[in-house]
Amino acid sequence: MTEAFRTLRLAVSLTLLGLACTVQARDLKIGIVFDPADPRYESKRLDKLYPGQAMGRPKAGAELAIAESAFQLEQANLRVMLEEVPAASARDARAQIEALAKKGVRHFLADLPGSSLTELSKTVAGQDVLLFNVSAPEARLRREACAANLFHTLPDDAMRSDAIAQFLTVRKWNKVLLLTSTLADDQPAIGAARQAIKRYGLKLAAVKTFKLSNDPREHDLGNVALLTAGIDADVIWVVDPDGEFARQVPYASVAPRPVVGSAGLVPEAWHASWERHGAPQLNRRFRKASGRWMSTPDWAAWMATKAIVDVALRSPDSREHQRMLRGADLVLDGFKGARLSFRPWDQQLRQPIFLAHGGIGGGIAGVAPFDGFLHAKNNLDTLGADERESACSAMGASSTESGKQ
Repeated sequence: MTEAFRTLRLAVSLTLLGLACTVQARDLKIGIVFDPADPRYESKRLDKLYPGQAMGRPKAGAELAIAESAFQLEQANLRVMLEEVPAASARDARAQIEALAKKGVRHFLADLPGSSLTELSKTVAGQDVLLFNVSAPEARLRREACAANLFHTLPDDAMRSDAIAQFLTVRKWNKVLLLTSTLADDQPAIGAARQAIKRYGLKLAAVKTFKLSNDPREHDLGNVALLTAGIDADVIWVVDPDGEFARQVPYASVAPRPVVGSAGLVPEAWHASWERHGAPQLNRRFRKASGRWMSTPDWAAWMATKAIVDVALRSPDSREHQRMLRGADLVLDGFKGARLSFRPWDQQLRQPIFLAHGGIGGGIAGVAPFDGFLHAKNNLDTLGADERESACSAMGASSTESGKQ
């Protein structure tokens, strides 16, 4: 071997070594903004396993999504990590988000109550960050309080209420007894139920207000038999986001009537008894990783993380991710049997809604949208605010979309 050839081989080796050193893994950090004192995750509340409510912090869903994407991430030389952002207030959350944004963190899962998320989304509007709402169901966040950098993987109150109304319409249970609370925090959910009843032509047989109280003078306000006596209704629709009263309603009415809403038949984004489209495998993976069943907020965090990973794999430029998420060519698999995408007018994730009963060990009575409820572009848009109904003005012109479900 000549000296010239040795020199050439050494030069090539050094060049290849240099190239290998320059190909370093790209890092993607996803922040999870949460309130450590959030009452929705108090241990006493979680132990009660109210239908339709969280069973634990949704971070577990995000962790599973990253684990499931390990092969694609390795092939793309992309490392995805979660960064916890505990915040006692919206102001605190904003300060931490701004600090992390300066370090290159652009994606944040927001696990906050609706009031806190509304305030936070206003304060970070216009900044180069993307928020993904995984636990606040208020429709207002998708309408008049929407923000251009706020996406929603959790279905809102309107979508859930429309799913119930479609089910009642299919079953011809047209006369509804509506049971509602007096709490201010419950009014968005109550309003969504009323709107769905009106939208689908159902009839309000009566509206009764309940109240749980230790005051003996108010005992009758929590008595289901008294609240339901003498009313000619096909079904009882109870709106109780807290869940304490709703769990008492099934089998407690004077006349035998099915119960829907916050108890009985409950609208869910995810349920452990869904057995199609890979759902059993997802449920088993989640249970093995977290020690509990996957609930709706867990699925929302899992879905949001999958969406972030999808666009990050396609483009390293985070400034392109909002456009890509809103684009008509983005299609996500939520293991629900439908092609999921974000609505460009309010950035809510289109998705089917399960009508589930019996808690974790129960079943699914149907999946909305139901046959016969059609939309000109996408039948999933029969759930929640359609583009012409949207009060969101922060998005500008909507993307052109195609394809029917």
